[in-house]
Amino acid sequence: MKLLVLILVLNILHSQKDILIVDGVAAVVEDKIILKSDLSQMVNMMAIQQNINPNENINGFLKLKTVVLGSMVDQKILLKMAEKDTTIEFTENEINQALDQQVNGIILQAGGEKAAEKMLGQSIKSFRSEFWYDMKDKIISEKYQQKLLSKIKISKNEVLSFFGVYRDSLPLFPTEAKLRHLLIKPTPSDSIKKETVALLNTIKTKINMGESFEDFAKNFSMDPGSKNKGGNLGWVKRGSLLKEFEETAFTIKENMISDPIETDVGFHILEVFERKGDKAKVRHILISPEIQKKDEKRAFDFAIQLKDSCNTLKDFKFFTEKYSKDYQTSGIGGDLGWIVPNNYPIKEFGLALGYIKKGECSPPINTSYGFHLLWLERIKEGGKPKIEDHWPKIEMMALNNKKMNWYNTWIEKAKKDKYIKINN
Repeated sequence: MKLLVLILVLNILHSQKDILIVDGVAAVVEDKIILKSDLSQMVNMMAIQQNINPNENINGFLKLKTVVLGSMVDQKILLKMAEKDTTIEFTENEINQALDQQVNGIILQAGGEKAAEKMLGQSIKSFRSEFWYDMKDKIISEKYQQKLLSKIKISKNEVLSFFGVYRDSLPLFPTEAKLRHLLIKPTPSDSIKKETVALLNTIKTKINMGESFEDFAKNFSMDPGSKNKGGNLGWVKRGSLLKEFEETAFTIKENMISDPIETDVGFHILEVFERKGDKAKVRHILISPEIQKKDEKRAFDFAIQLKDSCNTLKDFKFFTEKYSKDYQTSGIGGDLGWIVPNNYPIKEFGLALGYIKKGECSPPINTSYGFHLLWLERIKEGGKPKIEDHWPKIEMMALNNKKMNWYNTWIEKAKKDKYIKINN
């Protein structure tokens, strides 16, 4: 839905001040205004995204400006309508999270914080402060738009009609595979585990004697996300943690160092500062015992044993539930659903699918996560869209097309009922 995408992009992008910014009002929608400076900032950023140089392609730049202004007007109308709907709810945390994502996107796109600040013409802190209210308006208008569009449904006949009209212009679909997996992770030997526990007990003793938890975390912890913050995880929520870690975090006395506990990522000692309901303020030190070649061989050999025992899909599901270390899928027989092999994050899966047979357990596939056994249930060949093979995707395309047409009609009608003035 081009309009929806454009609205989203316009709100993600913000402000470049290398091109002339003219003060004044570009448009008025009821009691809301669009400043020329804001319009210029949006157009400049969109021009960079689309590689349009106004000095070389003035017509393209002016057309872009018209499209951007139209989309900004549409968003003001959405916002105005949303203000009358008391069911639209949002939180400050929701706004902050969305703003964090967009700021991080700008920094990534620019190649670093300094480059982003140069592009924005202001500090990240200043940008966040200015853009916070724009983000609030964006979330409100999007939620109102989603509420409107959620009412749109589509029938089977409408899908068939859509397919008949657009069959030749629909994109080619990629090959998909319905896949299951069973993950066996190499685990360290008992002797290495004992050494790790002994080290953590020594660290705990020294901390209790007055040495710095933060220093030990920075020097020993293997958690890259918290070690440079002295092991501090901040407020964590029940249900978001590894099982053993969570049990300790919500049972240990406050301001006491735990004994070493084992999780799938290693051994921890932790301290809880405070608890409020289902949240706890925690810091920890993680040490992951070294995996040696013999540990990898032991895991591989076990995976081979399981492979030889998986003669049916029922067997595969049974052993997956019992042994797989992917806890998100172990309870559902390792079901990964339909995946696009060429785009799947674990590239080894895509490579392996060319060599394994449907309805059989694969040999162990080695990845950075461990050894996987794969079970290929079905292949859905890609290519030109076919009703019998790609119904869900065609149905979604038809529904989105219906939503886009409905929305365009709705927004044009809404404009007729609103005071809108465009300044040249």
